[in-house]
Amino acid sequence: MKHEAYEGTCQGEKAVWLRSGKYEAALLPEIGGNLIAFRDAETGSRFLHEPAEDEMEAFKARPMIHGIPVLFPPNRYEDGAFPWEGRTLQLPVNEPETGNHLHGFVYNMPWEIEEFGTTASGSYVVTSIRVDESHPSYASFPFRYTIRLKYELGELGLAQQVQVVNEGDGALPCLLAFHTAVRAPFHPGSAASDCKVKLTIGERWELDGRMLPTSRHQPLSPEEEQLKGEGVYPFYAAMDNHYTAVPQQGRNRMELTDAKAGLTLVYDVGTSYKQWMIWNNFATEGFFCPEPQVNLVNAPKSPLPAEEIGLFRLEPGEIWEERARLYVKAAR
Repeated sequence: MKHEAYEGTCQGEKAVWLRSGKYEAALLPEIGGNLIAFRDAETGSRFLHEPAEDEMEAFKARPMIHGIPVLFPPNRYEDGAFPWEGRTLQLPVNEPETGNHLHGFVYNMPWEIEEFGTTASGSYVVTSIRVDESHPSYASFPFRYTIRLKYELGELGLAQQVQVVNEGDGALPCLLAFHTAVRAPFHPGSAASDCKVKLTIGERWELDGRMLPTSRHQPLSPEEEQLKGEGVYPFYAAMDNHYTAVPQQGRNRMELTDAKAGLTLVYDVGTSYKQWMIWNNFATEGFFCPEPQVNLVNAPKSPLPAEEIGLFRLEPGEIWEERARLYVKAAR
């Protein structure tokens, strides 16, 4: 099996390309360290929602709905206020319709390429972003830290390793998610109606009119019961929903099954992700976002126990690390 890793471009943007056997992937370091493409070159399958050539400017303006954007800290914070360690940080209110801060600081910032190369079993790239007093986000979120991503491509698909390192003098809120955008259908010979999605959800959080949790749960609809059971058509209704994550068979994962192609795309994420978001672009066929998230939305203001809602801290010098994988298997 041939393996390659090299610098090039993707639709005019600087990219690192990985190739391993039938698979290929592309990462854009200068636009949030976003892994924008994961493909099967033999079948023509494209597993992630990629920007088309005429969408690149729109993608750069709003990169959250393509590829695998990194959210740190993720999702919404009421009025941009972030209580932490006896003080309240003021994050920019960048979602005027709700009056909230949305999605953190690193999804559209330049990242550095630390290394890329090949091994006997595949190809890989390591990219990172380091935040200190010189970084533009430090004024709002005054912590020193490094986020590092390693992607490896091989016979078993695409593996991801994420690492957060606290390089400051105080405790760092380690709140992170991926706004992963999955194509449905991913196989060129199929339609969205051929697809069913399954997600390891538990309970649905009630959200108020500003899309913030009320700390209460809502009953699951019949379709949501299917979502955590045998699977459901991904666009059965508009979804912008927040759930607890409950691993099944020891794993926390999304499965997208294409009955026509006889294939299942598995997004196996770690059990550190205590929550899921799922958004399907107002029930528009083409892609949806199963988003593994460490913490509850607006977690610093929640009255619920920190362990329950994934609100945790890294002490100086500590490291948090988690792994995930995207791969394809025969449908059952």
